[in-house]
Amino acid sequence: MIATRIFGPEISAASAILRTWAEEFRDRGAEVTVLTTKPPRGAIVNDPPGIEVRRASVKRDRQQYVRGYLSYMSFDLPLAFRLLFSPRADLYVVEPPPTTVGVVRVIAALRRTPYVVRAADYWSEAAEMVTSSSLILGTLRRVESWGLQGAKMLFAAHEPLIDRLREVGVTTPAVPIGFGADTKAFHYDGQTPPKPPVFVYAGTHSEWHGAGIFVNAMHEVVQQYPGARLLFYGNGEEREGIRARARELGIERYVEFHAPIQPAALSPILAGATVSVASLTPVAANEYALATKVYSSLTAGCPVIFAGVGPTVAFLSGHPQAGVAVGYNVGAAAAAMIRAAVSPVQPAERAELARWSASQYSLNAIARRVVDESLAIIGK
Repeated sequence: MIATRIFGPEISAASAILRTWAEEFRDRGAEVTVLTTKPPRGAIVNDPPGIEVRRASVKRDRQQYVRGYLSYMSFDLPLAFRLLFSPRADLYVVEPPPTTVGVVRVIAALRRTPYVVRAADYWSEAAEMVTSSSLILGTLRRVESWGLQGAKMLFAAHEPLIDRLREVGVTTPAVPIGFGADTKAFHYDGQTPPKPPVFVYAGTHSEWHGAGIFVNAMHEVVQQYPGARLLFYGNGEEREGIRARARELGIERYVEFHAPIQPAALSPILAGATVSVASLTPVAANEYALATKVYSSLTAGCPVIFAGVGPTVAFLSGHPQAGVAVGYNVGAAAAAMIRAAVSPVQPAERAELARWSASQYSLNAIARRVVDESLAIIGK
């Protein structure tokens, strides 16, 4: 039984990840139930066959996203009763936030059911970007630690995150599973680099992403490439601030904002872009956060410019064919964008990049490892 506030058709990395996990459990003979939310307005539900998806109403923000603790609680409190009165499961699989993990720990104890957690981030430190309340942060740390400690296994993004969890006292067994792309949706179809250049930011643009750096960089780029465009796909608390900054710099006609779109629709946009751009601000929580949008871009044959900190820097430094990492610095970001425009990666190299990425970073391979570990926990 998978408990998650976010699932397809909602557009997010977590949706794609958890769908592949659910499908892998199903393909291995498990009966799979997903307890999730009713989708955003206008979304077309296309649940995977052979998987029971139960949806409940939830509070969404103005951008139709389940974000913030009022929204989380609108999912978590009913979830307690949904779990309590559902047929008993062999295993719970939980997607954060920490409050959801905490609810599952309580019900798991009552029903004597083990649970595992998809641990992509250390939420308590990320929360420091949006609040300075010591009461809120202290409570969140305790709830998060308590929820993670009760799990049988943490499926962590990577080793640096596991190291950080160990530093704060979380001793639960953890497996670094990495990130990947939905290779069914993202692929390269032979597109040529555009002229003038097109830069794509696809995903959430929140405080800790710091995507506004690329608007500032575009102010320099358009001096050399007057027809260049920067396209944002997704949503986030920073959107209006980024839009206002583009107007302030007088480059609003070069910066476009689009709603989130399904991966299959995003793939040709990435494949036809000069490069994609991604960022993480230089704060403590991001030292072990990874920009997951990188993998989807690469699988679509699109190299990446990353500005910021964390494991993405080492990844791109170790795989120069995938793109370039620069510091969180406007001048460095602008210079990288201009270099990409001067010498765009050509179709043959893009096709090879897509093949390499699909072979190395597939969500399906990650799902197989998760299911192997999960079935071992319950002795099946």
